[in-house]
Amino acid sequence: MNNHIAFPGLGLDFNVSRSLFSVFGMPVYSYGLIIAWGVILGFIYAAREVKKQGISQDDFLNMFLIAVPVAIVSARLYYVIFSWDSYKDNLLEIFNIRGGGLAIYGGVIGASASVLIYCVKKRINKGTVFDILAVGLLIGQAVGRWGNFVNGEAFGAQTTLPWAMTIKQDGMLVAYLVHPTFFYESILNAMGVLALCLYKRIKVFEGEVFCAYMVWYGFTRMIIEGLRADSLYLGAFRISQLISAILLVTGLVIIIKNRKKYLTKSRF
Repeated sequence: MNNHIAFPGLGLDFNVSRSLFSVFGMPVYSYGLIIAWGVILGFIYAAREVKKQGISQDDFLNMFLIAVPVAIVSARLYYVIFSWDSYKDNLLEIFNIRGGGLAIYGGVIGASASVLIYCVKKRINKGTVFDILAVGLLIGQAVGRWGNFVNGEAFGAQTTLPWAMTIKQDGMLVAYLVHPTFFYESILNAMGVLALCLYKRIKVFEGEVFCAYMVWYGFTRMIIEGLRADSLYLGAFRISQLISAILLVTGLVIIIKNRKKYLTKSRF
């Protein structure tokens, strides 16, 4: 499949092939390679940080090797659960990941849960690990959103803004002058990486950076999701907006509660 993606107001025009090359007759998709690159960059960052924090490299590798496949499965399950009508009559299609259908929140939840369980079982300071995980996640998310660009997906509603995007897939128009929401999220995630790296200098408790990640990503995703044209729904509500709101509030409450406790102790 070839995508023709244009930004008429900016005079930009791209022809993007979803498949870069084949291995033993099986196409290798640009989307998968971009996601893999995001994971690798997140891994490189985390590998440097765990060394600084004195965390065993063996434990780090174990967490990584467990978290990545769990994240993929969880991302798929999340998507399938909230798109059940598309799969209920053909259950085998659930396993066709190459056909698309991964949700980032499912991946984040799965990866976080697997890392938490590992830290508890191995008695590793989970707050320290999750502070590292927060930045690594945002790095991967910032890069990974460009996979949506090559796939011609994750776009928003129509807009008159000068950077509106038009998408044709194999000559068929699928979106006309819409918000490039993939780009909004990628940029905000990249800004979030910088913000969290600065924030960790002033943190007062282990796990605070991860809480800041919950606040940053929760807020930005809640806003961007409102512009999306392909949201997953729970009844009348966009499920990603609900989860974003929960993350935002939870992160703020934990930060405020623990900072207040720290300030109270520091006075005595």
